[in-house]
Amino acid sequence: MTDEELIKRYVAKDLQTQALAKLHEGYPVQYIIGDVDFYNSIIKVNENVLIPRFETELLVEKTVNYAKAMFNKKIDIIDLGTGSGCIAIALKKELDANVTAIDISFEALKLAKENAKLNHVDINFIEGDMTEKPQGKYDIVISNPPYIPYDGFVEEKVKIYEPHLALFALDDGIYFYKKILEYSKDILKKKFLLAFEIGSDEKNSLTKLLEEHYPNYKYEFQKDFNNLDRYLFIFSE
Repeated sequence: MTDEELIKRYVAKDLQTQALAKLHEGYPVQYIIGDVDFYNSIIKVNENVLIPRFETELLVEKTVNYAKAMFNKKIDIIDLGTGSGCIAIALKKELDANVTAIDISFEALKLAKENAKLNHVDINFIEGDMTEKPQGKYDIVISNPPYIPYDGFVEEKVKIYEPHLALFALDDGIYFYKKILEYSKDILKKKFLLAFEIGSDEKNSLTKLLEEHYPNYKYEFQKDFNNLDRYLFIFSE
């Protein structure tokens, strides 16, 4: 279904002309409609949050599969940089888990809370900086942090309309991975899974970080639907 067809299907008739005009200016159709389907959930979106993408759905799918293979108890999960709450909500619906979700943006958290209510799940939302160590101990730490270098390529309409806070990162895109890996051992339980979405050209840089922070642990880089390196999973032995 084309973007125009989506508008004709989901936008009220008296608003379609205005919506189509915005679409032709490059405004994302997801923001026009106001929600997206994400891993069996309906997620509201606006300009305060990144639009959930297929790559992140695959991160959730892989994490769910790992979790079901690794744990046979109720687990504790923390989602760092939750944005719309899509990852946290999907994991809460798929797993027997207590889920905590952190974001630095008050407006993003406001929408994430609406999404949790919409999807009938209970999540502990915290306004905070993912670069600072959160409280608690967790079986799974998951994050899709900002990972685009400030001089990196990004589609023009993404750059114009989606929040830069959720897109760009210092240190050639790996700033948030550095910070999370620095403190992550302090918040992980003995048996754990660390799950990240990553930039497709960041494998080498992240491997160096793993050699520094997780030299004796198993890790795997995995590819997305386009055969690009997109995920990093770190496991306890």
